[in-house]
Amino acid sequence: MTFWAEEAQSMHWHAYRWAGAGADRDDEEERRPSSPEFRASALPPMRTGDWLAKPASRIAAGFDDVEEAVAWLAAEYGKVRGALLHPEGVPLDERLANARDLLPRGVDVQWGEWLRGGRFVTIGVICCPNRHAAHPCPTGR
Repeated sequence: MTFWAEEAQSMHWHAYRWAGAGADRDDEEERRPSSPEFRASALPPMRTGDWLAKPASRIAAGFDDVEEAVAWLAAEYGKVRGALLHPEGVPLDERLANARDLLPRGVDVQWGEWLRGGRFVTIGVICCPNRHAAHPCPTGR
């Protein structure tokens, strides 16, 4: 069995959500784990797997089951759907089908959308352990 196959057996997922002024995302330094401000910053990281380096208090939900993670994505998207600046480029059912396929294979799912009023939202489910970012599990699992 390969290293990743062993890790995948214990995989679980952490959900994260951020909404704020879209221009705030321009501060790339604060969005990198090497920055002293990174852990305290509410801004989403530059790489999806770096969410795991944020404090556990930033976790919106946790899942051991892919269907629960997909249901969370659908619910969170539903909360912002009416505020989208642009009509959906990818229909929700297609997004959810992709998430069902990707998450069990260790691929993070993160959606970022512009909202009216210059706001931006990020909704993501991050694989833990993460194959692209070697951070320990924020919940100590």
